[in-house]
Amino acid sequence: MGTFHKKHFFTALLFLLLLLLPIGCSPAAPDEPGQVTVLLDWTPNTNYSGIYAAIEEGFYDEESLNVEVIEAPGSVVQMVAAGQAEFGISYQEEVTFARLSDLPVVSIGAIIQQNTSGFASLKERAIETPADFEGKSYGGWGSPVEEATIRALMEKYGANFEEVDIITTGEVDSLIVIEREADFAWIYYGWTGIEAELKGMELNFIELREEEPALDYYTPILISGEGLIADNPELIKRFMRATAKGYQLAAENPEEAARHLLTHAPELDEVLVMASQEWLADKYQADAEVWGLQEKETWEAYSQWLYDHNLIEKMPDVDEGFTNEFLR
Repeated sequence: MGTFHKKHFFTALLFLLLLLLPIGCSPAAPDEPGQVTVLLDWTPNTNYSGIYAAIEEGFYDEESLNVEVIEAPGSVVQMVAAGQAEFGISYQEEVTFARLSDLPVVSIGAIIQQNTSGFASLKERAIETPADFEGKSYGGWGSPVEEATIRALMEKYGANFEEVDIITTGEVDSLIVIEREADFAWIYYGWTGIEAELKGMELNFIELREEEPALDYYTPILISGEGLIADNPELIKRFMRATAKGYQLAAENPEEAARHLLTHAPELDEVLVMASQEWLADKYQADAEVWGLQEKETWEAYSQWLYDHNLIEKMPDVDEGFTNEFLR
């Protein structure tokens, strides 16, 4: 579940293919007018309910759009930058790194207004603050951002990061990780936390945005490429109008939105989908003027945090990384 989103590891074949594609171009001419592709960064879940709702409710049809939603076989940002899809699901950190690597992707809307992720552990582990990470093990995906985040939070409490055992577990179910492999893991509460509740697992949850305001970044987000923005902004406006209606429905009628998600992903646990959708309903727009709105201050704060913790070598131009142009 998106968010600290799990990193994709790509095959050499796909990587070489992407290198051969022209970066920054618009997607190839579709087979029919209004045909667009949306790449998911993970398996279907309630982060994407608004898109499925827009399909099922005919909102895209109203905009003469035929939307295909697929799970990305590789890096969403690279594929969108290379013109292999019109839209994709990503997160602020990924777009920041992409922009600094000259990948011309732009965030066109925040799916959820606040970062709902944090560090979870079984209550019996007695991890109530980052100070309690000392002497414990962390199971994650092996990203430098993970270690930097844990270190920074521990330093605020005067705790020693060197006393944490970092275990790379890969893309394993986080609940399995904290039950069997490590003491704590990074989760998105809207899915994994709700799943734990339904299973009767008692968790301690340390929410990132409560510990450090700069970590209240946008995740997940919708992205597009600079080529499409330059060549066909009207297509993006139509897509975002319909998508906004889908997320408004998800906020106002979570049960109906959950049904739409289950129509496209019947393999999901219905009880979990319903509970997750209810939990997320008031978080899609929160106190933003309109769904999808992004604040420059949020982009600046997290970029500054990445820079201060030596995760990026220079500050990006955040005005190039996001836009609210297609939301009004």
